[in-house]
Amino acid sequence: MSSTLALYKKITALPQGKRIFSVLFSQKAPYFASVHLSVEEMKPHLGQVVVPKRRSVQNHIGTVHAIAACNGLEAAMGLLAEATCPPDMRWLPKGMDVQYLAKSTTSLTCTAESTEADWAGAPDVPITVKAVTKDGTVTVAGTIHLWVVPKK
Repeated sequence: MSSTLALYKKITALPQGKRIFSVLFSQKAPYFASVHLSVEEMKPHLGQVVVPKRRSVQNHIGTVHAIAACNGLEAAMGLLAEATCPPDMRWLPKGMDVQYLAKSTTSLTCTAESTEADWAGAPDVPITVKAVTKDGTVTVAGTIHLWVVPKK
C-alpha cells in the first residue's frame, strides 16, 4: 500500500478526515489548491474529487473553466495512480486527451478510473477520466496517459 493511500485511510477515519486530507493533498501540488478541490474517494483503480463552482474557477460566461476541470481530472488521476501503482514502480503523466462536451454549470465531480488490464500494459497506462455536473451531465471526458516504469 502506498504511503499516500495509507495516509488517506488513516486520516479519513477521523472526524472531518476527508476535509483534512483534501487540504494536505492540495498542498502537495499547489496548483491543486487553486481549484479548492475536495477529495471524495481514493482506492486502487479509482480517484474522485469535487471541484466546486466558485468565482476563482469560472470563465467569462460564468461556467467552470475547462482547464479547472482538467486540473480536477489530473488530481483524481493522481489519487488513483498513488493507490494503484506497484510499490517498485513510479508513474508520471505523459499526456492528456480530453473533449469538452458541455458547459460546466455546477460544481464538478471529477473521476479517474482504470482496470488491472490497463496497468498490465505498462509502461503505457491509460486512465479514463470524466467531469460530471450535479445533474449527471458529462462535461469533460478523455484519457490521461501515464508512463509507469521501475524505480531506480
